[in-house]
Formats: sequence, C-alpha cells, structure tokens
Amino acid sequence: MAGGGNAIRGSRVGAGPMGEAERGEAAPRQAVTYFCAHEHRSVVTFSVEAQVPDSWDCPKCGLPASMDADNPPPAPKIEPYKTHLAYVKERRSDAEAADILDEAIQLLRSRRKSGEVIF
Repeated sequence: MAGGGNAIRGSRVGAGPMGEAERGEAAPRQAVTYFCAHEHRSVVTFSVEAQVPDSWDCPKCGLPASMDADNPPPAPKIEPYKTHLAYVKERRSDAEAADILDEAIQLLRSRRKSGEVIF
C-alpha cells in the first residue's frame, strides 16, 4: 500500500475550505509595471507601504527593467574574461617584465652556484 495508509492524502497544514478568513485579511497591494530593452512587460506586486524600487530584473530575459516604457534601461556592457597574464600586462611594460625576469634568473643562478637550489 503506497503512502503508508495516510487517510488525509493530498492536504497540507492550513488547507481547508475557509481560505482567507482563516489566515486573515490580505495587506493592501499595488501593481507596478516594469519594461526592459527587449520590450518585455513585467507586473510586480508590492505592499502599498513598501518602497517601490526604480529598477527590477526582467524575469523573462534578466535585463534591467524600469517603469519608463519609452526609455527602458540599456543592457549592461559585458566585459570579456581576462586572464591573469592580461592583468599583468596592464600593470607592466615589456621592458619592465624583461628586467624582472633577468633579475629572477640571476638570483636563481647564484642560488644554484651556492648549492642552495639543486635543479
């Protein structure tokens, strides 16, 4: 027998014919419409007492949306992925990199001669 013989199958705590009367009156609400650059229209419900945000992420495409249907916010500019080497090259010129490499090689060779590093 599936379900272990539970006689109240398919119900949950708080479910019943009374509905709203059992839970109390719903708080007053307001519907706010947001528009994104892809011309999606999203209606979001807030409490009347809540501070309504100027922008909201579109649930259909994820772009930012605003309440201004004629001027929706533009899609954010996506920066390409940068490697560690790209960041290093932004900070150092090729001449500086060559100087640092020469310095490191000289240090390594001097440590090898003294027997400190064996390889």
